Amino acid sequence: MVKANGNKAFMPLYEALASEVRWKIMSLLAEGELNVKDVAEKLKLSPSIVTLHIRKLEEADLIGSRRTRKNGGTHKLCFLKQRKIEIELPSRREEPKIREQSIAIGHYTAFDIYPTCGLGTPEKEIGVWDDPRYFLDPERVQAAILWFGHGFVEYKTPNYLLPNQQAAAIEISVELASEAPGLRDDWPSDIGFVFNGIDLGTWTSPADFGRAARGKYTPSWWHRNVNQYGLLKTIRIDAEGTFIDGERISASTIGELRLDEPFWTLRFQVDEQSENVGGLTLYGAGFGNHDQDIVIRVHIDDSQTEGENETNANISSSGSAGQKDRPDSRV
Repeated sequence: MVKANGNKAFMPLYEALASEVRWKIMSLLAEGELNVKDVAEKLKLSPSIVTLHIRKLEEADLIGSRRTRKNGGTHKLCFLKQRKIEIELPSRREEPKIREQSIAIGHYTAFDIYPTCGLGTPEKEIGVWDDPRYFLDPERVQAAILWFGHGFVEYKTPNYLLPNQQAAAIEISVELASEAPGLRDDWPSDIGFVFNGIDLGTWTSPADFGRAARGKYTPSWWHRNVNQYGLLKTIRIDAEGTFIDGERISASTIGELRLDEPFWTLRFQVDEQSENVGGLTLYGAGFGNHDQDIVIRVHIDDSQTEGENETNANISSSGSAGQKDRPDSRV
């Protein structure tokens, strides 16, 4: 089941649902797997139109597909992935405060990557492709896209929590995809996420996207036969575990993340020992289908903060305490 809300990561989901044709497609797939031609015949539509609708549903993670050999040919069979969607509408109930910060794609602080690999800014390529040395080029900080065959890139961000604040959840939103030589619609890659050294789990990217269309924000000068766009994924870590777009991927909880450290580290990796070593492409502002960098949202639990503030106020008014401690110098 998908648990959705007003987060912009779920906009492709709502867009996919806003079509009578796509609802009919999901109804057909609920009865069993079908290929595009079968769906087109049942709906009396052209295969090209059905293909566009299928792509919308796949981008929203509502349907999946697999390839199989049949009658001497290869067929793409589509199937329904979700059975229920829970949507949380806006309300006036108390919500944790959210502190949001962005990290540009080129602002990594550590890496260990292997070809195929490369970087680009919204204006030009950086160095020579498939040469890891350029990941230390001074222009790397301007990068809005990077890719590699396996290995990792790691980012570091300040811990902006005040001493009396506690995080109830952390969400990491990023557009990403596999990395194939060229573009491949069927190129799975097991992409892992690590926060402060804690393994958050793995998501399998289905493809290196772009054969059907250019990325919405990908610059016009960018090569047409390489990385065009990815999928916007949201990783959430809270007291119940770690989830990606509402689907649980590990038991790692926010209490394990060592959030008292002055700096937090976030790693994206493709392990060479994984089942699907299909590389990684990270898209930032100026590339792909979502004009954003890596976004980290910290949901702050105000209940503890308010309780401590009331205690401090009572102590201060009673005259039994001296001057309050100064804030931590790091925030």
